[in-house]
Amino acid sequence: MPTEKFNTIESSAVPINIENIDTDQIIPARFLKSTSKEGFGKNLFRDWRYDNKNQPSNDFPLNDSKFLGTILIAAKNFGCGSSREHAAWAIADYGFRVVVSSFFADIFKNNALNNGILPVQISEAFLEKMFNEIEKDTTTKFVVDLHTQTIKIASTDESEFFEINKYKKDCLLNGYDDIDYLISKRYEIEAFENNRELSN
Repeated sequence: MPTEKFNTIESSAVPINIENIDTDQIIPARFLKSTSKEGFGKNLFRDWRYDNKNQPSNDFPLNDSKFLGTILIAAKNFGCGSSREHAAWAIADYGFRVVVSSFFADIFKNNALNNGILPVQISEAFLEKMFNEIEKDTTTKFVVDLHTQTIKIASTDESEFFEINKYKKDCLLNGYDDIDYLISKRYEIEAFENNRELSN
């Protein structure tokens, strides 16, 4: 199913300044029974969001009304651990479109891209600036421009370039999954096949 097209996003952010957040912390294994992508958001970071009495933990950012937005900012090495795609499902279902970190596990990064989430990998120095700006003002905005592959701190106008695979960039910009992308290229594929037949 096609995902929402990714345009420039300007949003405040939810900060989780913790390193080495693994996929079991993102979505615990006991919630992996469903094969549908829907409903995982309610259990995103479940064991951090709720205490052992199933009550919301007031000191966790997702439970703090000061932190809102479609951008999740995490510390180094986000999405390590198992390869479960459910971690990306949970993040997308919660409503995040962008995850920012100074390093992503490769499998998580690919799972995120395949589910309409943009993983923005930036330098440690720029990540620290982002956390600092949120600490000063929890409503501070960030601008993520996929066309130019830049992320900007709106309050300071500082920005940084990020890398992304060209194919995945095209898919996000157009809201394509892999099959949609192939369908979009059908005339080019047909023309190539026709030319090959003529040359044989």
